[in-house]
Amino acid sequence: MILFDTTKTGAATHRSGLTRVSARLRDGLGAAAVEIRWDAATRGLAPGPTRPQANDWFLTAELFSEDERPGFNAFLQNRPCRLAAIFHDAIPLKHPHITWPQSVARHPGYMKQLARFDRVWAVSAASRDELLGFWQWQGVTRPPPVDILALGADFSGQPRVTHRVVPSNSPPQLLTLGILEPRKNQTFLLEVCADLWAAGLAFELHVVGRVNPHFGRPIVDRIKALQRAFPGALHFHEAANDATVAALCASARALVFPTVAEGCGLPLLEALWQGLPCVCSDLPVLRENADGGGCVPVTLNDRAAWSRALRRILTDDVHVASLIAAATTRALPTWADAAHTLAAALR
Repeated sequence: MILFDTTKTGAATHRSGLTRVSARLRDGLGAAAVEIRWDAATRGLAPGPTRPQANDWFLTAELFSEDERPGFNAFLQNRPCRLAAIFHDAIPLKHPHITWPQSVARHPGYMKQLARFDRVWAVSAASRDELLGFWQWQGVTRPPPVDILALGADFSGQPRVTHRVVPSNSPPQLLTLGILEPRKNQTFLLEVCADLWAAGLAFELHVVGRVNPHFGRPIVDRIKALQRAFPGALHFHEAANDATVAALCASARALVFPTVAEGCGLPLLEALWQGLPCVCSDLPVLRENADGGGCVPVTLNDRAAWSRALRRILTDDVHVASLIAAATTRALPTWADAAHTLAAALR
């Protein structure tokens, strides 16, 4: 039996990437898994109809620490069952200046604890290399095997878009998705778009994402300033549900994803599932999926290069049609594939 950890994500009220991964894997595993959570009061797994047996697997896609889960170190030491985890990224270690302070404080201990698991899956080859490199730096001599788990592109369970034409909206529209914070690099994108608007190019940019309470306010302030400077050109959707996002994808010419760092880059995959091309940062982790087609990788923070790439998306229908053709015909992973991979391994 797979004991699937929903300690945090089961009660989550926002749709982060980690929440998406946990929820979609849980759905995909179906009857092969039962939900379980950590009980801080009892310093162990919450009492329920299922108690861990030696041949069971405890599987978590969450982040954790001894402070957040009192008694978790003892659980790892006593090992009432086998242990498996999904590893997302080392971003808090690589970019501490733009990451939540509590995440920066938690992450080294979390990555050390992962070395005590029996199996680990990383969400990309880049993340796998980061985890193995961290363990080597820490002197871990017998790390568990780390495989790569391809995350699903089918974000809402809807059928894949296999036929799409270049949207005829006037003015044309671009879309960017992600929590408003420096890592997602919306400020850079806003300045590129401001240059294009100032040069006379008519288009709309739709920004979708909740506001990071620690880092996001300056980005909101810049959005408001540009809305005053270019009326009708910039739209902010802070609380957009999946149906709203799907409608925005249907009317956009491309998803714009100028991110500084990712563990996988789910928005890129999810855009392609909907037949939406993606203009993205030229990061190795994004190239793992972008190189399959339908994407335009652009050098990170190269303002002139991004301006050229977006101008072409907005004005060249033949270019966009070619990207759409690639997006709608290329192979894409699904959450059913990911769940099958886990279920087959955790027997």
